Amino acid sequence: MRTELMPVTAASIALAASLMKEGELVAFPTETVYGLGADALNGKAVLGIFAAKGRPADNPLIAHICDKADLAPLVTWVDARTRALMDAFWPGPLTLVLPRSRAVPNEVCAGLSTVAVRMPSHPAARMLIRELGKPIAAPSANRSGKPSPTTAQHVYEDMNGRIPLILDGGPCGVGVESTVLDLTGETPVLLRPGGVTAEMLREYLPRLRVHNAVLHPLASGQEARSPGMKYKHYAPQAAVTIVRGTPQQIAARYDASVAAGKKTAILCAGAAPYGERRTFALGSDAGEMASRLFAALRAMDEEGIEVAFAEETPTEGMGLALTNRLLRAAGFCVEEG
Repeated sequence: MRTELMPVTAASIALAASLMKEGELVAFPTETVYGLGADALNGKAVLGIFAAKGRPADNPLIAHICDKADLAPLVTWVDARTRALMDAFWPGPLTLVLPRSRAVPNEVCAGLSTVAVRMPSHPAARMLIRELGKPIAAPSANRSGKPSPTTAQHVYEDMNGRIPLILDGGPCGVGVESTVLDLTGETPVLLRPGGVTAEMLREYLPRLRVHNAVLHPLASGQEARSPGMKYKHYAPQAAVTIVRGTPQQIAARYDASVAAGKKTAILCAGAAPYGERRTFALGSDAGEMASRLFAALRAMDEEGIEVAFAEETPTEGMGLALTNRLLRAAGFCVEEG
């Protein structure tokens, strides 16, 4: 299959929608990461997402809509709490998990009784959903387990020959996947942190609980109620270790790894403490660091980095999303300095 990489225009949006109506897959930009989309009401087309990504079928997808009214046909109820969150955060990087209606195919929900829905704010995503006239089921547009794509070129590296079209809308602003919030129980549960932080949600949901799997592996036999809850995600080829220690301790680990003949790097906020050592500096605050993380992990692969040591990150605000992604990229390998 030939994969076209096209800028976002009225013509390319029309072509993308036409392909999706025929059951094809299209990659498109959102404010979080690039998505790999199919008609969410076409179960056979949705199965193509799992094949293209090499994604386990027990990992649910998110249905993307472009108007608040589009939510009602996909779920069995919309309560006042849900409406308040929609008014506050939609369009934007917040996914709501609600009881699914019969309109949603099993393939979208991995057989669960719930469906995850969000309304992206990226204009290209909204144009595409509107042109298709149906919700779009979409995970991130990368091969399963690899760092999520924040540029169209990242998508092309993973999906060339697997899908017919990639819409290039430039770099993604948020740079990590959406926050996923489960509203099916009396106590709301944060399943995956993202651009809408726990602190922002607690202004509306004082009883919000953060799921244990945000900072720890899923317990044995525990089902993944959201994308991004599996043990290892977003992983580069390098063996990543998060180090709870000082820059001097991290530098010592780096030097020992290099002495052992390993091509090594450091993932950090800023390069200054590490001298001439190879660093991937992500930025001065958690939001900037999160937006640059996936691109840095992919750049490490391009350089053939074999071992990476990452600074421990805070868990306040966007730091929770950053820490969550780093933990999964490292397979929860955390060591004291």
